[in-house]
Amino acid sequence: QVQLVESGGGLVQAGGSLRLSCAASGRTLNTYAMGWFRQAPGKEREFVAGISRRGSWTSYSDSVKARFTISRDNAKNTVYLQMNSLQPEDTAAYYCAASGASYPTGTVSYDYWGQGTQVTVSS
Repeated sequence: QVQLVESGGGLVQAGGSLRLSCAASGRTLNTYAMGWFRQAPGKEREFVAGISRRGSWTSYSDSVKARFTISRDNAKNTVYLQMNSLQPEDTAAYYCAASGASYPTGTVSYDYWGQGTQVTVSS
């Protein structure tokens, strides 16, 4: 079992950047592939990015692939989401999640979830 805690959210102007962090405790992070999701009010939760256990494989939604970068530092038990060129449409609660799947996309099962961190982008 693993516990996940997100941090790094906040208020930023359009065009700005934020880096989200997801810190894990319990079982070591390298056991899991990791994903980032987001949910805006009135919308379904959507997949943002995923990264394999060793970080050699990544996946992104079409809406963020040119602007966001997912990475991980297993020695620190932490996964990151670097978000550049933020737009108001990126405003949402962002969640990290852990999966036993080899290739974490939006279609695979995620077993553990963090509580989320809010990202708000002003225009």
